[in-house]
Amino acid sequence: MGSRQVTSERTQVSSAFTTKRHDQLREKVRAFAESVVEPRVAGMEASRSVEVELAREIARQGWIGVTIGPRYGGMGLGHLAKTIIIEELSRVSGALGAMAQASMLGVAKILHFGTEEQKRRWLPGVAAGHYLPTIAVTEQSSGGHVLGMTSSARREGDEYVLNGRKVFVGNSHIGHLHGVVARTGPGSRGLSAFLVEADRPGFHLSDYRPTMGLNGFSFGELIFENCRIPAANRLGAEGEGLSVAYSSSVLYGRLNLAAVSLGIHQALLEETLQFVANRWHGEVALSNEPTVRQKLGAMQASLMTARVLAYHASHLLDEGVPCDAYLMNAKLQNVELSLDSARTAMEVHAAHGLSADRRLERLVRDAYHIYAPAGTSDVQRLRLAEVALQTTSHRSEWSELLASELRASSAALRAA
Repeated sequence: MGSRQVTSERTQVSSAFTTKRHDQLREKVRAFAESVVEPRVAGMEASRSVEVELAREIARQGWIGVTIGPRYGGMGLGHLAKTIIIEELSRVSGALGAMAQASMLGVAKILHFGTEEQKRRWLPGVAAGHYLPTIAVTEQSSGGHVLGMTSSARREGDEYVLNGRKVFVGNSHIGHLHGVVARTGPGSRGLSAFLVEADRPGFHLSDYRPTMGLNGFSFGELIFENCRIPAANRLGAEGEGLSVAYSSSVLYGRLNLAAVSLGIHQALLEETLQFVANRWHGEVALSNEPTVRQKLGAMQASLMTARVLAYHASHLLDEGVPCDAYLMNAKLQNVELSLDSARTAMEVHAAHGLSADRRLERLVRDAYHIYAPAGTSDVQRLRLAEVALQTTSHRSEWSELLASELRASSAALRAA
């Protein structure tokens, strides 16, 4: 027994949504992940420190620029390609998959709200792997309630002065360019977004603290104390910060995290298949026990469902079709199904799954880390209820804003 059944299923799904170029990209990322990332995972787990060099090495592959067009030096392959990259990295290391997706999320705000000058200044460097961008919205006291933030940006001539703290920032301790949303006035039109270089005076980081899982990934706090930035670093118009935050989360964050969950989910099944292939219950192979087969079937079904939802949402986004609800559902279902499979895998492994020497123990911890970012499952259900009740607050979906450029990217992919 092995993972051939799972690989066959992936090939069938790929044929429904992907081009040959997507499949070649998968092979390249998988080969890199298995040969370069996998040998370092044990060290990351042991040290529980931020994996800086490996993050830089992944960036140098050009994958952070997968949604950046060739005009700015990027791959221009769109969101399905992005999903595949994150999935394959996460299959080997959830931490490095999370690193990649966090910087890809950081790309979104520049692509869709940056001026031409800002795009030309930053996107080629991001695409080449010289810079890792982040996005910083959440605060300790307000959590997911974006309008409750208190970090401020005060205009003084040709500069803004930033004060406040941001928490749970992906790539906090390795990022070069932080996308920060801060309050410039009252109410929902009182938020603005800024690009803040990591070497700005007045900016510093809190001490890095390891978390339950995703060892190697930095997920920390940014501190701004009278941090001065040029007014030219503002993203979009003053008062557009809420749009920057929401659109980045909806269009990139949810799908990116679905992809991390998908990669971890894949690894959970493969690890469980390998375990049962080498275990016997008396004279019966564990893989032939009816109860175990029921559990394996449940994991396989969950993985197939999760992958279809993630790929379908990616495909719709690349086609320029309004699909905000599909992006929410992709995140919701991928997280929930991967957690279901994590529990099932633990049931199959029994006491063996508790050992820190086993890959399964890491995979379970990593799976739980994807629950909260970009909205917990409860938040996704509330938003989907608004869709069902037709009470959404936006006149149009965020995915509609990208329609023309995504259709062009999709056409280029088909031509390739």
